[in-house]
Amino acid sequence: MNYILSFAAAVLLVVGLAGNGFEMRRARLSAVGDEAMSTKTVFAGKGNFKWYACIGAALVLMAIASAYT
Repeated sequence: MNYILSFAAAVLLVVGLAGNGFEMRRARLSAVGDEAMSTKTVFAGKGNFKWYACIGAALVLMAIASAYT
């Protein structure tokens, strides 16, 4: 059971980080001015929250998996 949780956490982490990277790239390419690339608009965009949730779920699964070892 422990290896299944660890594998699921690793998959969620990789998917979340890769998805967030693609989302950041898309935001950078679509920016038209310097104001559009502010930290608030880049990191708090609507598309990023699903990737943050995926990364957060991976961290929770890692904590659960490490508690059972």
